[in-house]
Amino acid sequence: MKNYREVVGIDVSKKTIDAYCYHAQVHKEFKNDLVGYKSLLKWVLQATKESAVFYCFENTGYYSLKLALYLHSKKVVYVEESPLKIKRSSGIVKEKTDKLDAQVIARYGWLYREELTPSTVKSSSHLELGRLLALRDQLVRNNAGLKGTLKEMKELLTSSTTDLGCISLKRSIDYLSKQVKAIEIRIEEIIFDDISMSKNYELLKSMKGIGLVVACQLIYHTGNFTRFKSWRAFSSYCGTAPFEHRSGTSIHRRKQCHYLGDRKMKSLLSMASVSAIQHDSELKLYYQKKLAEGKDKMLAINNVRNKLIARAFAVVKRGTPYVVLQNYAA
Repeated sequence: MKNYREVVGIDVSKKTIDAYCYHAQVHKEFKNDLVGYKSLLKWVLQATKESAVFYCFENTGYYSLKLALYLHSKKVVYVEESPLKIKRSSGIVKEKTDKLDAQVIARYGWLYREELTPSTVKSSSHLELGRLLALRDQLVRNNAGLKGTLKEMKELLTSSTTDLGCISLKRSIDYLSKQVKAIEIRIEEIIFDDISMSKNYELLKSMKGIGLVVACQLIYHTGNFTRFKSWRAFSSYCGTAPFEHRSGTSIHRRKQCHYLGDRKMKSLLSMASVSAIQHDSELKLYYQKKLAEGKDKMLAINNVRNKLIARAFAVVKRGTPYVVLQNYAA
């Protein structure tokens, strides 16, 4: 990105987008729709009079997705960056407005232009996979809440079979369960329609502790194992990689996982680790060994999480299913 002469910082909100040209020092607000995007490109061309321009904005989920899809369709170079990175690079900012946020984003894009790489839009199947996984998670959480309410009501009532509240809750639970099942069927269809994703999916399923949800989440978050160069990089992304914390001679703590990370992925890996410890003899022995070394349970489970991540990247890289070596030991 070092060959570009201008950067346009964009603050994206639900209904509007605020654009700021870093060198031209001009600002304008547009609607967050197709008409607004067309006006944005025309305005930038008139304001900067430069062809070597790239756009920089924060990843705000569905709000920024529409803008990214439009810029991609027009073959316009853009960088979609983490909001946390931009915020921490801005220093102490006491005021907050959409215009000021656009200025901060433009400043970030210009200062770090040599380190930034152009962003690309994920495939339609990959985007749909992410939406369905998020929707499934929401429905499962809602269903769990209804089941908890139903359980409490049954304990309070003498006849739960005739109570209208219990009957309504049971119907809602059954309906949500059917919706979750339908989403899972569609998720499998998306996976098996793509040769590369279906191959990696089958490889991941060969490991103990990894089922439909964890395998699909791994495929989605790793960009079908193209986003991260190594399993250690993905471990850092999930928040399961330990880091040193020491300074001088007085501060020397043991390695700890950083609080920043994908909490959903970390939680799924924790559940997968517990299941793997129960059903995988190798990981069970590994877990017991860590406990025998004096490590607490959560630290030992974190070791198992990293083992699962390393195995997942290994089987995908080799292109062969995971094999339990103890089954073939002499």
